[in-house]
This record gives sequence, structure tokens and C-alpha cells, in this order.
Amino acid sequence: MSQQPTGGTPNDDRPTAPNRRNFLLSSAAVTAGAVGTHVLPGTAAAQPGNGAGNDWPDGPGERVRPHQPDAELRAILAEVDEQRIEAIVRKLASFGTRHTLSAQDDPERGVGAARDWIAEEMRRYAEASGGRMTVTVPSYVQEPASRIPEPTRISNVVATLRGDTDPNRVYVVSGHYDSRASDPMDATSDAPGADDDASGVAVAMELARITATRRSQATLVFAAVAGEEQGLYGAAFLARQFAEAGSDVQGMFTCDIVGSSTADDGTRDPRSVRLFAQGPPTTEAPERAETRRTIGGDNDSPARQLGRFVHENGHRSATGMDVRVIYRLDRYLRGGDHRAFLEEGFPAARFTEPNEDYAHQHQDVREEGGVQYGDLPEFCDFGYIAGVARVNAATLWPLAQAPSVPRDVVVDTSGLTNDTTLSWSPGSGTAPEGYEVVWRPTAEPFWTHVIAVGDTTSATIDLSKDNVIFGVRAVAASGHRSPAVFPFPPEA
Repeated sequence: MSQQPTGGTPNDDRPTAPNRRNFLLSSAAVTAGAVGTHVLPGTAAAQPGNGAGNDWPDGPGERVRPHQPDAELRAILAEVDEQRIEAIVRKLASFGTRHTLSAQDDPERGVGAARDWIAEEMRRYAEASGGRMTVTVPSYVQEPASRIPEPTRISNVVATLRGDTDPNRVYVVSGHYDSRASDPMDATSDAPGADDDASGVAVAMELARITATRRSQATLVFAAVAGEEQGLYGAAFLARQFAEAGSDVQGMFTCDIVGSSTADDGTRDPRSVRLFAQGPPTTEAPERAETRRTIGGDNDSPARQLGRFVHENGHRSATGMDVRVIYRLDRYLRGGDHRAFLEEGFPAARFTEPNEDYAHQHQDVREEGGVQYGDLPEFCDFGYIAGVARVNAATLWPLAQAPSVPRDVVVDTSGLTNDTTLSWSPGSGTAPEGYEVVWRPTAEPFWTHVIAVGDTTSATIDLSKDNVIFGVRAVAASGHRSPAVFPFPPEA
């Protein structure tokens, strides 16, 4: 297998050999429509045969357009530094192994050395924040459990940029800094973990550095968690801390395996990143879950609304990347730290590279049959990681500057009508400038239409609730919008 060149960028569209993946990507590009029209791929407006006069159902509102970054976000995106990202990945790989069961007190090798270096770097970023960013290393002792043979300290590194006006509303981006070799219990062999998951830690650290000097309405948390390879222990600890503190976590993204644009067959896709978003929440009460099934809300979980928000904000014209939203929890046979947040009832999703090369994940470092195995930095594409960082920034910053999502969003089902009445309550923090109702045909994955309804807490739309899916989102005076919230009938 040929070695992937380092330092490629998401703007590097060099041709690759024809294969099935290239055909699928080309087909997707044709059906998505021209980027220059600013029509989001996957919306009704972008589909063949859905031109004017052919849409069903027809209804009020403007077509949904991608959200364009404002001046502050453009500056943030421009500050993402590929060389800094590369330096982080190479530094983390230099600790030899970062296995959760490896040495915690060796200054040069093991999980403890990596933990201390990440914390030191994060504290250096925080020095520029004027006290708004704080860095902690919360820890606990995990008693023997799956892949934990003896009591083991699990430590996270958490940089928190406190919000100015709505500090209890929280958005999290994380990567896991532990690594593993072929044997998940091997704590001594080299396990550089460059792609899995120094790449995700580099995204979180780079965004912490860039945002430390800026003011945010809601709170942003940048976390490097441990214990992922042994069973999501660090993420579960972090999510549990938020739940016990009563924090309103309205969005969490884990960046896990976001380091390479090259697949096992040599195909390169430097512009795509997958986002895995769960369907119906497993934490919903049985009665609520039954109502969701009855009214067709299985594709409108809070995690899926988060996915739609990423799709509208992290698009190519803003970030140079295409977000491929995948409506499932994760890949087959795999799991990530977002699961721990979902299990606490928080909306969460996972970013992962488009096509993985399993010779460079969970493998002992070795050469075998002329093939180099191991998760080494030379198989990372640092320009690609920078692209993923821009997608995260283009999502997190607007989320934190937008109003909170509306609460108690209800669809009136008291009678048989051919229109739809929705009502809601304001969320936390500063009151929004107004609200928008979004809708889409039931077979569409993304919102297709938006209706501005002003500063009100109810609206009647001349469109049957039987034929479409509705959502309500809050809008700030700055133009920042919250994710949409799916309406339920009033509880009996």
C-alpha cells in the first residue's frame, strides 16, 4: 500500500483512480445541484423534477438557503492553522502510547504525559481570554469493569469559555486523547494514535485557542477525554458532570477519526466529512416515544435537528467541506463519545472521515507483507483536519451566538383543519428578535422552506400538518438562528 502524502488540503481535488466510490460521489454531486445557487444539497429545491409548479405539497415560505458566515465567523475560520494542527498531532503521537492503562506519572511516555501536555497548552490559550476561559483536569477512579482490570484514574482536560448572557447553555466539542494497539489491553506497545484520535483532540484544541480571545453568548467547552478505547469512560464522566450540575447542554460533537482523506483503496475525498446523528432518543419516556412513532417524528430527534444545523452552516461555500449527514448512531461495530452524552439526554453527534483505512486504526506498528501498519502521523492529512475544524467552528460559533432553542413547541390537534397552528415558549437567555417556522415534505431529509413569523409565541400556517414536517427556531437580532424544534401534540 502506498503511503499517503502529508499536508494535503481540502482544496486539493487531484483526480484519483476511477472506482465505485468516485462514481457515487460524482452521482451525488449531479443530484445535489450547483453550489453557486446556494441551494443546499438534499433539499427539495435541489432535486430533479422538483422545479416550480412540480413541488408537492406546495405551501408558504421562502426556500431555505445556507447560512453565510458573518465577519466574526469569517475571521475565526481564517485563523484555523494547519501547521498548528500538525504540531499537536505529532506531539501527541510522540508520547509512544496514550493507552488508558499506561503510565500516569512518566513525564515523557504514556497517558499521563499526554494529559499534562494538553492541559499546559490549554492553559496557555486561556491566558489570552481575560479570565473568561478556565482549564480543569477533572478525574475519578474507575473501579474494575470492562477493559479496566484494576482501579484506574480517568482524567479529562476541559477548557471552558464561559458565556456572557446565557452561561448555563452549553455546547461541547471533544476528541479522545487515549490510544490503543491491536490488543485493547496492551498498555505498553507503541500506539501513536495519530488519526484515532489525536486528530480530534487537535480540532478541539485549535478551536479553544481561536475562541479564547472572543466573547460568546452561551458557554463553549473544548474537551480532551480519556478512556474512550476502553469503553467511553471519560466521556461518560464528563456527560454525568454536566447532568448533575443541571447544565443545559444543547449540542455536543465528538471529532473521532477525522485525520485522513484517503481510504484503504487509495481513494481521496478531501472535501467530505461524515456526521452521524441518532434517530429517536433512547432516553424518551415510553409515552413520548409512542407519540413520536404515531406522528412520524422518528427523523426529528434533537440529534437530527443538530445534524440539519450543521448541514446549513458547515457547507462548502463557508468551510471548503461537504457535510455528509448519516442518519444512524455510528458505524457498524464501532462507538464514540457522543453516545455517552445521548445517554444523558443531550443532543450529540459524531464527525468522522469519509472512508477509513483500517491498516492505520487499532493496529500494532509494524511492516507486514510490504504494508506499513499503525496509526502514524505520516498517514494523516493535516489540511483535511483543518477543514474539519472549520466545519466545527462554523457550527459551534453560530450555535453559541444564537438564541436558545424554543421550549414546549406544540402543534394544535384539537380539531380537523387544513391549516396548522403551532405554539411555543421562549428558551433561556436573552429574548430572541423573533421566530421562524420551517417545514419540509415528509420524505425530505432537510428543511426546505422557512416562514418568518415575528416576535410571537404562536402562528397559524396555511399548510396541513398531515402532509409536512414542521419545526420552530429562534432568531437573534444578529441573524443567528437556533436549531429547529419538532412540535408534539399537547400532552393529555
